[in-house]
Amino acid sequence: MEALPEFAEPVPNVTAIVGRTVKLPCVVNNLGQYRVAWLRVESKTILTIHKSVITQNYRVHLSPSDRSWLLVIDGVTEADRGGYMCQVNTVPMRSQVGYLDVLVPPDIVGSESSSDVLVREGSNVTLVCRAKGYPAPRITWRREDGQSIAVGNWQQQAAASDSDELSVTKVSRLHMGPYLCIASNGVPSPVSRRILVQVHFPPMIWIPNQLIGAPLGGEVMMDCNTEAFPMSINYWTLEGGDLIADSSKYSLIRIENVYKVHMRLRIRRIVPEDFGAYSCFAKNSLGSTEGSIRLYG
Repeated sequence: MEALPEFAEPVPNVTAIVGRTVKLPCVVNNLGQYRVAWLRVESKTILTIHKSVITQNYRVHLSPSDRSWLLVIDGVTEADRGGYMCQVNTVPMRSQVGYLDVLVPPDIVGSESSSDVLVREGSNVTLVCRAKGYPAPRITWRREDGQSIAVGNWQQQAAASDSDELSVTKVSRLHMGPYLCIASNGVPSPVSRRILVQVHFPPMIWIPNQLIGAPLGGEVMMDCNTEAFPMSINYWTLEGGDLIADSSKYSLIRIENVYKVHMRLRIRRIVPEDFGAYSCFAKNSLGSTEGSIRLYG
């Protein structure tokens, strides 16, 4: 009696990244006059019979040999995910099934994610970062400068790093800066989105030394520190209200850092008329403020 066909090995389960080529082997001993067919399990679609490709899917090929019937799928898509049956037309029919899992790298859905954000200090804000992929991506949040998200609810939310939303109540200027949401699912490579948070607040001023003494003929430095966003307009005035401009008498120095401005006024060759009050001002669209420094001899 002629031996019936039998499978030499199981049809393997295969995992592939979307777009790659997949090969599913089916090895049959003693095939004789019987025929091998490949089918999709879920749809019952016949893909190949013997050495002929039946499906209209141009990405499906067959590479047969004496014992091996290799099903080749080019450029796999998510639609290819599922079971593949290798079947021999014995009575009763003999078959084995292998499963194809298709992995999809993470991708951030821009239309469903936050763009740069403008928010008033003290209000609430939620950053959103939606991602797709398979397996479902995990979202993590961090500051671009590497600092910890270290204030209030942001710290609590950031610890729950599988959330695609980062919420904060009572935003402060300390939250200002670029944030990154990073989507990863173990499939190369992770992707990120940069979201700039800008916090608007009116100017404030603090003066390290409000009373300064200086000798006649000498020179003196006055310092005035401001914080504001949008960045403020800053200037100095004399006691009578006249604006101070750069000259051989006065030097104006301005050092900016995001929302901070360090103002420094240098007065040369002090004469008695220089003694009195000097004011520093900061103004933006949300308000204005001033500080005063008195110079004495």
